[in-house]
Amino acid sequence: MPKRKEIAVAVTMEQIKELREKTGVGIMDCKKALNECGGDIEKAVDYLRKKGIATAKKRGSRTASQGQIQAYIHGGGKIGVLVEVNCETDFTGKTDDFSTFVKDIAMQIAATNPVAIDRERVPTEILEREKEIYTTQARETGKPEKVIEKIVEGKMKKFYSEACLMEQPFVKNPDITVQDLLNELIAKTGENIVIRRFVRFQLGDSDE
Repeated sequence: MPKRKEIAVAVTMEQIKELREKTGVGIMDCKKALNECGGDIEKAVDYLRKKGIATAKKRGSRTASQGQIQAYIHGGGKIGVLVEVNCETDFTGKTDDFSTFVKDIAMQIAATNPVAIDRERVPTEILEREKEIYTTQARETGKPEKVIEKIVEGKMKKFYSEACLMEQPFVKNPDITVQDLLNELIAKTGENIVIRRFVRFQLGDSDE
């Protein structure tokens, strides 16, 4: 008997919104879960729970004011990073797992020089400039407007994966993202953990 062909399910923004409200998980994770589960909300909730990230909504409402600030100096003093990562309890903030995570994030920032922690914090002027550049490049190919939109969308996705810390491949294991790494720690500790802020200095860089 021939194998039945799987039918792709178009995931709607309403489904993504409903799943986000149930789990507190980010848009991209919700979309992926719904795609994996054929658009079934309850199955998608279970999928996210198995990934250890479906309780983010409950954890996200809890105050994370403990944690660590770590400094990382790289390249013989040519690059320096300060990063603050918060958790809920002083106990978790002092564990080896948490310390290793903060150090890894500082190293990640030193190596990849992200623009922002996530998409929401990328400055509007940078987004507009990138979109304008990609649109101009795509139009020069002479392709139809609908194709141009798809090209720009693909290039913006690549931009986010490079510019946003949470979407970058983890330097020690490119098979996972920084968001995946954070989710693993959240699942392990059962606490709300937040990469709060960072600053990166490179010798000779302009302040502008």
